[in-house]
Amino acid sequence: MSSKIRVKIRSFFSRHLSPPRIFVLSFSAVILTGAIFLGFPLSTTKGPLRFVDALFTSTSAVCVTGLVVIDTGKDLSTAGQVITMVLIQIGGLGIITFSTIFFVLMGRGISVKGREIVQSTLLQAPRRDFLAIAKSVLWFTFVFESLGTLFLFLRFSQEFSPGVALYQAVYHAVSAFNNAGFSLFSNSFVDYQGDLIVNLTLMGLIVHGGIGFIVQYEVLSYLRGLQKRLSVHTKIVIITSAILIASGALLFYLFERDHVIQDAPILTQVLVSLFQSITPRTAGFNTVEINALTNATILLLLTLMFVGASPGSTGGGVKTTSGALLILMIWNRLKGNEEVNIFNRTIPRENVSRTLSIIFASAFSVSLITSVLLVSGAGNLAATESRHFFVEYLFETVSAFGTVGLSMGVTPKLNDIQKLAIILMMFAGRVGPLTLAFSLSRATGRKGLTYAEEGVMVG
Repeated sequence: MSSKIRVKIRSFFSRHLSPPRIFVLSFSAVILTGAIFLGFPLSTTKGPLRFVDALFTSTSAVCVTGLVVIDTGKDLSTAGQVITMVLIQIGGLGIITFSTIFFVLMGRGISVKGREIVQSTLLQAPRRDFLAIAKSVLWFTFVFESLGTLFLFLRFSQEFSPGVALYQAVYHAVSAFNNAGFSLFSNSFVDYQGDLIVNLTLMGLIVHGGIGFIVQYEVLSYLRGLQKRLSVHTKIVIITSAILIASGALLFYLFERDHVIQDAPILTQVLVSLFQSITPRTAGFNTVEINALTNATILLLLTLMFVGASPGSTGGGVKTTSGALLILMIWNRLKGNEEVNIFNRTIPRENVSRTLSIIFASAFSVSLITSVLLVSGAGNLAATESRHFFVEYLFETVSAFGTVGLSMGVTPKLNDIQKLAIILMMFAGRVGPLTLAFSLSRATGRKGLTYAEEGVMVG
């Protein structure tokens, strides 16, 4: 191949493969590869999966969602389960991030575009210590997953043989840290709802995996005296996460103390309330039957799932910072401030505008996919008989968007059209609706036109 042809090919890809497109295509490639492997007979115990089911399972794993149309522990062989675990690990970090960090650790350089993609994934702004942060991502992952494996192994070894206990511990530690929600137990962790070790370990992994790698790095640097102050981003993430966890646990307890947890010991009630406050933030494990919860609790879970985890983490949703900035914007407007101010800092208007775009694009996506599920799944049932589908499909869609994995039990009952809709929702939830839209649009490199201003009535 001549040098001119190489230059032309490189120029073509440079013009057409923008960072959002590379990000989206990388996830698409891993999902398709995973679906092919899961379709092999050796990956299952009951014959090859239908392609749509293999694609659904692969998408759920790569997008660290946890919604399943099969029983992972029974229908997948050990090989199939290992494939999902690998897909979860790759999807949690992101294939570009994963490969870039690997090259950094190997001492090889990375391209400018590769650096741009990873920075946009992990950081709120470019930083000089980017390489140190990139290396810390794998170390954080290794340390937390190892600790999680150790604690879970100590508990599972009381019920299983050492080999099975270790396998169970590794699988669930990887799933929990990456906020995937995949479990080898048919009823998730309902049988362990009062187990202190299992609950604390899983909750710790979920919180650390969903809080964001830059937050972990900054807090560690601050504690070691290498950083004088925490960034506004880190402060917002920590405070918002703490508020969501505490308020979610309190409300869950108040809503369910006379229902699903009324007969449980007080310690179990506390653990269940805290666990079900943390897990809707994109983790997807459950220690109670979701379809047995009250309507108020379902609404609470919908809110927590929609908000999701924090930016630069293994989780999905609109992110904690987006929810916080929306509240801050409303609060500052009520006080008469045109700008959004917090911690003696002013948030750039571009950030506020992007926040509003993300929230409304996400809400529109959820509404659209829910409509598809309702239209394609109502059948010939009378309106009054199919009314419950609205809540179940809305819950399923928000769970897919937030890459959560909680379900009211309708996932295995979805038809092929509905499965494809949920696949699209999981994908959009992981890469982000705006990122997906930018990847499909054609960048012109020109700013939009500005005309004379004219006001309209609002409110």
